[in-house]
Amino acid sequence: MTRKKAREQAFLLFFEKSFHPETDIEDIAALAFDSGLVENDEYVEMVAGIASKKLFEIDEFIEENLRGWRKTRISKVSLAVMRLALCEMLFIEDVPIGVSINEAVEMCKLYSGEEDASFVNGVLGTVAKKLEEKKDG
Repeated sequence: MTRKKAREQAFLLFFEKSFHPETDIEDIAALAFDSGLVENDEYVEMVAGIASKKLFEIDEFIEENLRGWRKTRISKVSLAVMRLALCEMLFIEDVPIGVSINEAVEMCKLYSGEEDASFVNGVLGTVAKKLEEKKDG
């Protein structure tokens, strides 16, 4: 499976999680794998595992970088896309930040629209700048 396809599969897990916040994403993944809705892939499993442990931290990054928005107002597609991208940006070192952002924007265009894609690009771009400043400083 390509990394792009694996990201799309992981996005489906994050999207489902937005409807079931009380359910651990690893449990959502297990059900999705068992039912055949999501292909069992090493990368998908890794992202689900990291997100399961770090979702609170990922959501904090989202909330800290929203301008004039609350997390509860964000579409479920945009939230799932940002969670996936931030999981990669913060915790998966072999994925360049620019790739995570670009893939997130493309996924938003595919599943939501240009307006959401611009919003997601802005939030992730702000996070990327802060991460770069932190790295340099």
